[in-house]
Amino acid sequence: MEMKDIKKVLIVGAGTMGQQIAFQCAAHGYKVILYDMNEAALVVAQQRLTAYANDLIAGGYLERAVAEKAFAQIATTTDEAEAAREADLLSESVPENPALKRKVFARFNDLCPSRTVFTTNTSMLLPSVIAEATGRPERFLAFHFHQPVWIGNVADVMPHPGTSAEVVKLVRDFACSINQIPMVLHKENHGYVFNAMYSSLNGAAIALVADGVASVHDVDRAWMAITKMPIGPLGMLDSVGLDTALHITESSNADHYDSRNYKNAEFLKKEYVDKGWLGVKTGRGFYTYPNPAYQDPDFLKGKEN
Repeated sequence: MEMKDIKKVLIVGAGTMGQQIAFQCAAHGYKVILYDMNEAALVVAQQRLTAYANDLIAGGYLERAVAEKAFAQIATTTDEAEAAREADLLSESVPENPALKRKVFARFNDLCPSRTVFTTNTSMLLPSVIAEATGRPERFLAFHFHQPVWIGNVADVMPHPGTSAEVVKLVRDFACSINQIPMVLHKENHGYVFNAMYSSLNGAAIALVADGVASVHDVDRAWMAITKMPIGPLGMLDSVGLDTALHITESSNADHYDSRNYKNAEFLKKEYVDKGWLGVKTGRGFYTYPNPAYQDPDFLKGKEN
């Protein structure tokens, strides 16, 4: 398969990342079908995609004409067979559960054409953990995006030992075609490139709040003011999802026990996840949504906490 052969992209999982990856592909001319087994999730996805595009337009990152063109390229469905039909590239963004991911890929291996390239947007798993379940390990790798996808525009391309060189090149070139800077890893690594560095920042940010050292707002203000970034680490975690952040923290601790990770996990679970405050997707996390405090023009003036 060559780049010119990729016409239709299948996105499996209509959560925040699935939505943004779908929009990114559609805005760059690809036909996109967004699949989720839950019809309600697709309804919510369409609403959030509209809000996402409007935020990008308001921020001067996107022209309305481009957004309208993108929306015209996106179809949604709960029908697996319809989703898989004529798909050239599959991007999976279901919850970070290895068994679930294996089940999803095995099912779509039965439905997708043999040419379809399979990719996972996993944040924490190594592709080798689920490669055999895809039924096409040589045509499978991790293709990981960063939030917000339109602005972050970096994509990790991480093969497992059985991925063909042809597929690595194809996905790298595809990343470029949707305005993503490809980070091609030479071997599997937990956290890819940026996330391996970013996890240390996340842990420190959570710890500062959990230990009562500083407020959520001041932790993010410090980062935003010094780095000139439009969002801080805790605001970014809200976008990722605090349930996902908790899962990653717990999994990291399972691999290598660390008392700091344990305390951070306990804090996230008790103060946020157990209350259903998962971030952007539930309307409340470290911030409330829509219109989180860090988007207020006066936020960096430090007048309130």
